[in-house]
Amino acid sequence: MYTKEFILDEVNHIREEIGHDKVNISIEEICFENDEMWIITEDRPDKSAIIGKGGWVVGKLRERLNLESIHVESYGDFLNKEYKLKLSKKTIHNLDLDFVGLRNLERTIDYKLANIYSFNFDNFFENNSFDESENVEAVVALSGGVDSSFSLILAKKLGFNPVAVTVDPGTIILPKQFKENIKLVTETLGVAHEYIETDYSDVISESFTGKIHPCGRCSKNTGELVKRYAKDNEIPIIIFGDMLATGSQCINMQDDSLYRLNLPASLSVGKQEIKSLIKNYDLKTFKGFGCPLLYEVHKKFPHMKKFSIQRILRETRSSALEPGEALDLIWSFYRTE
Repeated sequence: MYTKEFILDEVNHIREEIGHDKVNISIEEICFENDEMWIITEDRPDKSAIIGKGGWVVGKLRERLNLESIHVESYGDFLNKEYKLKLSKKTIHNLDLDFVGLRNLERTIDYKLANIYSFNFDNFFENNSFDESENVEAVVALSGGVDSSFSLILAKKLGFNPVAVTVDPGTIILPKQFKENIKLVTETLGVAHEYIETDYSDVISESFTGKIHPCGRCSKNTGELVKRYAKDNEIPIIIFGDMLATGSQCINMQDDSLYRLNLPASLSVGKQEIKSLIKNYDLKTFKGFGCPLLYEVHKKFPHMKKFSIQRILRETRSSALEPGEALDLIWSFYRTE
């Protein structure tokens, strides 16, 4: 429907109109489906030229073409994503586990590989149906944030027949608004949910000495509690909403045939894909990390921001976060001062 030449002419006209410099832009491929366009550029500088400063160029292009959305990605980024998806598939396949959810996850990876430029979760689930396991195959660690909510939605749709658990150390780590999301998503999906009450006073007190960063200790404790819940209830898989580690490390054995699956990482999912799926569930979204303890630690010990930023940069290097998204997260550490 739209040729490369047409899109390049429109982009160059828009750049000229708003005073951007004239540059040579190369487009690898254009995909169009359901009022959405994907522009695949040869490299990231081409992508930046089409997006324009502050997103002005692509925004005006979307208005001119009267499209719902335009996604601009570089070919190199897709090669990286394709490679990681193939590693995920190989790792999951080689485990040779007889779980409905993992078979459906493999099928999803295959579909995403075949539609690497234009994969969309809404379209995928609209056009594909999955059997659900008769047994509970996974427990999902649900915090009420976007990543864990996405993981629960995906686990349900992929037939893991999941249950959800939330580790509750109190409002300084799990605010009330997160509990509202938890109630909404579990009730909408019809998934059983349970809170695990716990005491993180040692984590909190140590964090306020300035000697430890709270995220690492909190994550470790939460992982152990979810693992214990899974073992006590003979559930073989624990699912977390981590976007790392991707590829061959997306699933690994914990102990005694208990497996940890980082579901977004297994599909090499980015933040925009997560937001696209959860928008159908009216969940509240929060700027930054949403953990009051973390921000209090940042206020008291500004040097701790360095370790939070390192965490953001890891996800940016892996392409799970776009640079603009990473910048927004980092800036959230300073807006509260």
